[in-house]
Amino acid sequence: MRRRGSADTRPAPPGQVIGLDRVTKVHRTGTVAVTALDDVSLTVPCGAFLAVMGPSGSGKSTLLQVAAGLDTPTSGTVTVGGTDISRLDEARRTVLRRDRIGFVFQGYNLLPALTVEQNVTLPLRLAGRAPDREWIRVLVDRTGLDGVLHRRPAELSGGQQQRVAIVRALAARPDIVFADEPTGALDVRSSGDVLTLLRQIVDELGQTIVMVTHDPAAAARSHEALIMADGRIVDVIREPDASTLAARLTSLGGR
Repeated sequence: MRRRGSADTRPAPPGQVIGLDRVTKVHRTGTVAVTALDDVSLTVPCGAFLAVMGPSGSGKSTLLQVAAGLDTPTSGTVTVGGTDISRLDEARRTVLRRDRIGFVFQGYNLLPALTVEQNVTLPLRLAGRAPDREWIRVLVDRTGLDGVLHRRPAELSGGQQQRVAIVRALAARPDIVFADEPTGALDVRSSGDVLTLLRQIVDELGQTIVMVTHDPAAAARSHEALIMADGRIVDVIREPDASTLAARLTSLGGR
């Protein structure tokens, strides 16, 4: 991840997946205005595993929502592979998210009535696209889900359900995967397994992942950790370790 000053964001630099250029997001409730992102600029290159951390209210969740096209900035530009998504209407942003962005959430978001295989391929089928069976087989093998494809979510452990969610997010070969507290509902062992898997997906398959987390041990699996406070990027720690991250968060007033 590289912080940038003001720059032309089109076309995208080679290898850049996400670009934010002087992005500000202001939430308004009546006469009250809260600046959730304050003039934030960054780039995320292909094959990066970036963790985003910060105290409560620092802007990390808003950063994910804006970068993923789930929300629009008040000012500034957001690009995905050179496409300025901040200028797209909601219909076109929806198509872009479906085709080029994957999501992994803390709550798995699996449909209980469907099997593992059906959950994985559902977004593709809804988009009218035939699943790439060879690619999905690679993902299933990597995640150790081969023996549970015909089971339903309730028959799986939390760690297995999150692995299903990861395969679903990768099934369309997205440019980038956004993971929002992906291990927040897991025990320590399952959390470690999922984080190891995410790092392997980046290092071995070249996937780009941006992960929001409050957990220094989780962020320590990333290539870089971006630290936020008061809607701004205040630090970027390369090859982070848990103790350094915990100390930096403490210096900012907690998690």
